[in-house]
This record gives sequence, structure tokens and C-alpha cells, in this order.
Amino acid sequence: MANLILIGPMGAGKTSVGRALANRLQRTFYDSDREIEARCGVDIPTIFEFEGEEGFRERETRIIDQLTSETDIVLATGGGAVLREENRQYLSSRGHVILLSVELKEQIRRVSRDNKRPLLADVDPEVRLQQLWEARGPLYKSVADVEISTDSRRMLHVVNRILRHLKSHSLI
Repeated sequence: MANLILIGPMGAGKTSVGRALANRLQRTFYDSDREIEARCGVDIPTIFEFEGEEGFRERETRIIDQLTSETDIVLATGGGAVLREENRQYLSSRGHVILLSVELKEQIRRVSRDNKRPLLADVDPEVRLQQLWEARGPLYKSVADVEISTDSRRMLHVVNRILRHLKSHSLI
């Protein structure tokens, strides 16, 4: 079976949906950001502080390469995973890519209380999130096999929509 890879902006629900999807399909679940933290022994803001975004992206590329080389997994990626061409190649060639999208107002509501998002530190979250979508949206869409909105939807509804999509494409 194909790997299932969740991409999309921060706050779209990739980790929550991915964990529930993996549970329903009895597959191993990975979150690339959590894997980076586990292997480094520090959180992502600390990596950004000491290595900058470029250092973090290097680590992210290595992790994505390793994880997408496995089989029958569900992988939730960080919001910026699509920034590097090699990551986009790994994602699109090694799995079925599901873009989880979210409207800006809902995204702001979901991430506003999270102080572990280095790209939102000391900036207007609404402006920054809009900038990130403008830069990353076309990249998400370039690798996505399907786009599913998570706006105002319960996680179970999103998981069921993904399962219906996968069944209709004979992927499960």
C-alpha cells in the first residue's frame, strides 16, 4: 500500500488527522517535526534559535527522506516541508499526498495560543500566515493528489472523507 502523506499549513490538523487516520488503517504514524525533536533532543524553537531556519530545513529534509523510504506509513509533515524541491520529490514519488487546507480565520484560531511556532514569533500572526500561504500554497498544490478542507469539521469527518477518497482510488 502507498504511504499516506499529509501536507498543509500550520494549524490545518495534519498531526491530529494523521494519528487518527493511521489508527483507523492500523499503520505506523510519524510526524516529521516530532521525529526531528526526538532525534535532536530539543524542541523546534530551540533548533531555530541555534541553527536558524536553514539548519532546521536540512534536518527536515533528512527526516523526510528517511521516513518516506518506509512503507505503509502515515506521515504528517511540517508546514514548510514543501519549500525544498528534494522534499517535494520525496513526497510525491513515495506516497499519496493529501493537502489539508484551512481558512485563515480558523487557522489563526487554532495556532494563536501556541508559543512553539518560531515563524509566528514577534509578528502579526494574520499577516504572517497569509504570507506563508501565498508562498507555500502553490507548492502544496503542486504535489497534492487531493485537497481536503478541515474548516469547521470534526476530525472524524475529515478522516472519513480521506478514507472515502482512498477507497475510490483503490488505495486501501
